[in-house]
Amino acid sequence: MNLLSFFSRKKMFSERVKAPISLDMTFVFAILVLLAFGFIMVSSASMVDAQFDYGNPYYFVIRQGIFCIMALCAMLVALFIPIDNYHKMGKFWLILAFVLLIAVLIPGVGHVVNGSRRWIPLGFINVQVSEVVKLCGIMYFSSYLVKYGDYAKNDFWGVMKPIGLLALIAVLLLLQPDFGASVVMFTAVFGVMFMAGVNLKWFAMLIVAGGGAATALVIHSPYRLARLTSFSNPWADPYGSGYQLTQSLIGFGRGGWFGLGLGDSIQKLYYLPEEHTDFILSIVAEELGTIGVFALLALYGVLVWRGLQIAKLAHQLDRLFEAFISYGITFWIAFQVLVNVGVNIGVLPTKGLTLPLISYGGSSLLVMCFVLGIMLRIDFENRLMVDILKPKFIRKKK
Repeated sequence: MNLLSFFSRKKMFSERVKAPISLDMTFVFAILVLLAFGFIMVSSASMVDAQFDYGNPYYFVIRQGIFCIMALCAMLVALFIPIDNYHKMGKFWLILAFVLLIAVLIPGVGHVVNGSRRWIPLGFINVQVSEVVKLCGIMYFSSYLVKYGDYAKNDFWGVMKPIGLLALIAVLLLLQPDFGASVVMFTAVFGVMFMAGVNLKWFAMLIVAGGGAATALVIHSPYRLARLTSFSNPWADPYGSGYQLTQSLIGFGRGGWFGLGLGDSIQKLYYLPEEHTDFILSIVAEELGTIGVFALLALYGVLVWRGLQIAKLAHQLDRLFEAFISYGITFWIAFQVLVNVGVNIGVLPTKGLTLPLISYGGSSLLVMCFVLGIMLRIDFENRLMVDILKPKFIRKKK
């Protein structure tokens, strides 16, 4: 960090209490609309299941409403925490990731659902460890790149050291097992590496190595291999390995361009499993049609576009830590959306990844809103610094 940037940052934090909150309202609008839309679609998709399983059609609706309120509170909390506090935590993020991943594997601590030990029960909510670990991985790697920038960019071992630690995290995720979370975390980290200017030779080598490792895991894991082969031709076994995907595709087919109407899905009547979680996009397609899906994807497009703008401005202001975590969070959201959509339409193997801000679930919603609150805080600090440095910043951009 140069001297001008240092003193400007000091001035910015000394004045942050007096400064009015100025935010990217397009970014805020996209977040709030996605949250509201998610609540509506969870309500529509879950009532039949809730009535049968819990005797109350509003069971999931009430819980999702509470999760939304908690998530908005988490976003507000993140908005008022200066980003320097995250940077100072440094290796804490790595320690937190390992503690959570080891704790969830301990019998009696980790909660098992459908054969996967991914949750730690905390009263009203089950915390999905992988959601927190994604954030920890991005925070740690961003901090490392700022501290050891030149070493990481130009020396192979400089980039392999943190990647090795993240690989250990991935191994613990695979023990749950949670292959999807590992892929999302590494995709976000590789995106940060690329934007940070890591030597393309090392970057390409890591991508090849990562792809090879993922391929080996799939080939040597019978259930992953079954998922891979069933998605390529789900109609070969429509009542077995291809059941979930064929039912999802039927939902898309029923909806056509304009849908059957909100609440009129047939697939949610015990045909499509996970209809209010991983496969909620199929219900969106059935009830609101292809037009509804395109509108939803457009909102995600706005979120990603504005996220990249926030990261770009932080980079221009020499706020490297802020820029790196902004890039990481944006790539995380974009990739997870792409994977979820790909799974729902049958171009990717089935993975247990939620649709951000839309799918039912407290952990995903809370963590996602918290990281979006971090992005809003970065945007606020960017604007504050631009106001302080306005003449110099304008000349620099020119």
